[in-house]
Amino acid sequence: MVIRVVLYSHDSVGLGHVRRNLAIAHALTETLPALTGESVSGLLVTGQPSATSFPTAPGWDWLVLPGITPGSAGYEPRHLSVGMTALSSIRANVIRVALREFSPDLVIVDRHPLGAHGELEAALTALRTARPDCAIVLGLREVLDKPSVARAEWKAIGGAATVRRLFDAVWLYGDPAVHDAATTGELPRAIAALAEHTGYLSNGRPVGRPSRRARREEPFVLTMVGGGADGGFLATAAAQAEVPEGYRHLIVLGPQMPDAHRREVRALAKPGTSVLRTVPDGLALLRQASAVVCMGGYNSISEVLSTTVPALVVPRVARRQEQAIRAQALARVGAIDAAGPATVTPESLGAWFAANAGRTVHRDGIDRDGLRAVGTLAGTLLTERRAMTEGEARHAV
Repeated sequence: MVIRVVLYSHDSVGLGHVRRNLAIAHALTETLPALTGESVSGLLVTGQPSATSFPTAPGWDWLVLPGITPGSAGYEPRHLSVGMTALSSIRANVIRVALREFSPDLVIVDRHPLGAHGELEAALTALRTARPDCAIVLGLREVLDKPSVARAEWKAIGGAATVRRLFDAVWLYGDPAVHDAATTGELPRAIAALAEHTGYLSNGRPVGRPSRRARREEPFVLTMVGGGADGGFLATAAAQAEVPEGYRHLIVLGPQMPDAHRREVRALAKPGTSVLRTVPDGLALLRQASAVVCMGGYNSISEVLSTTVPALVVPRVARRQEQAIRAQALARVGAIDAAGPATVTPESLGAWFAANAGRTVHRDGIDRDGLRAVGTLAGTLLTERRAMTEGEARHAV
């Protein structure tokens, strides 16, 4: 027997959504066979073609949708010369057919319950009818946004009624002792009743090989800006920062940084600073670093929390307050240092590196075992759904 799983992420900016789903795919592949006696095969649905450069767990494959990107009036096509209505129809139909033909036992939707522009609603509704034993989960990062913004987003999709109609469970990927969306007003009360905190998706992530340039013997400090689409300001400041004596400085720009920003960072780099576009595995590099400066996306933070490396988090504050809220919450419990983008200068970054390189930060007080919890929750949910469906079938006879 094989458990078929679909993990969906809409992927408009950055790589955080798809990296989160990749970590979950690996965790399910490792944990579900021991819990259920069945192997796992799955589809990773993404809107980022660059996601396919990451290795998948055995038995998994990619389904890459035509891309979207934020525009002045919401999402717009990233590449195709069609209107957003046509692109949404293309994406929705691809997803609907994929779910129908793959016939999954478990679907986990990342962040947006109905997907971009509602592209998931028809597919999930049809799946409910065709596969009543399929477990459907909404996976949420621990911080959504300011409560007023979060409430407006829930209202736009039909509120708690829509979530209860389409989903069997809601998983919050965080530790409520750090931030609890159920008490801040980000999560409606009726949805909170379905929700379980998993802990941060930190420990147990697969680790590959670091860049060859990081395998040299001398220690290094590190700056990473995620996918890089909006990390130019931080990379530019970091490039001009003084490198602590006895260290190198590696800056990873990310595959989505615009060419003009990439050229500027390279031109400004101080002696002792190397600028890389991408690396084979960011977590492997992070674990070898003596200190890191990064942005505040969920994936970056989860990887930082899995290490003892000191971190200065400079959150994005445009469009959403999610990263700033996360950085402030983790700074309050001593897991990281945080700085607002307006306060970041080459001098402040150089001083932070000099004061923190080589220091050890213990983060054991935070629940970071979310990947293990996700596997356990998935196994329990699959068993419950199957038992309920079998019971209903016997009752009908």
